[in-house]
Amino acid sequence: MANTVDINDALFCEHYKEVCEPCGYDGREDNDAFYGFDPTNRDPIEPPNVSQNKDGIYQCKKHGSATCNLCFGWKKQITRLRVAAKKAGK
Repeated sequence: MANTVDINDALFCEHYKEVCEPCGYDGREDNDAFYGFDPTNRDPIEPPNVSQNKDGIYQCKKHGSATCNLCFGWKKQITRLRVAAKKAGK
């Protein structure tokens, strides 16, 4: 099992990927479920450049915020990717 990290309520592997072949990790189903979606075959979300603050919480490097809606808008990103997958017939 891959080591996972929680970045503002979304799960990624230790390489900061939602889907990672080297880890054998796919967090799309868990992340979709967390945001109230049924699982679907969509492209993975990708976090921005992040760092950990002194409390070990991940924050975006661009704004220095652990709750940045611009960088961590996971529900919006997942919604967009789900629409794109549906259009592509996935």
